[in-house]
Amino acid sequence: MNTNEIGLQSEKAADLADKLNHLLANYQMFYANSRAIHWNIKGEKFFELHQKFEELYLDSFEKIDEIAERILTLGFTPLHTYTDYLQEASIMEAKNITDARGTVQVVLEGYKALLKIEREILALSDEADDEGTNALMSDYIREQEKSVWMYQSFMS
Repeated sequence: MNTNEIGLQSEKAADLADKLNHLLANYQMFYANSRAIHWNIKGEKFFELHQKFEELYLDSFEKIDEIAERILTLGFTPLHTYTDYLQEASIMEAKNITDARGTVQVVLEGYKALLKIEREILALSDEADDEGTNALMSDYIREQEKSVWMYQSFMS
């Protein structure tokens, strides 16, 4: 059995790195959208949502770094160009959305996409006995499920 530097099966590590790169591209889009809606939010909920969206993009910035470093730890190269992100991501650019409900919908759609990918990675990392990736995904999922509940409550 061929293993990488941290003792994981090389083939499984490659599969994980591919999925993590997909997640990385989607986080880059989520980050860009969070910055855009932070800058462009208007209306009576401006102060509340402006602050929440700043929290989102700062959190996304940290997660982007964690995901890229995990890919490197697995022995692979993280995607690092916007061309790659745009081609790889399922999250689309959110352009010129300024109202409260529209911006929160962008966040909810982003979380839906991220959670789907993270659950796929969680299953793969469990199968590969990759506790490092598994723990990262578990933390992300737990945090984001709570955020979905909170943003969904705002929409109700």
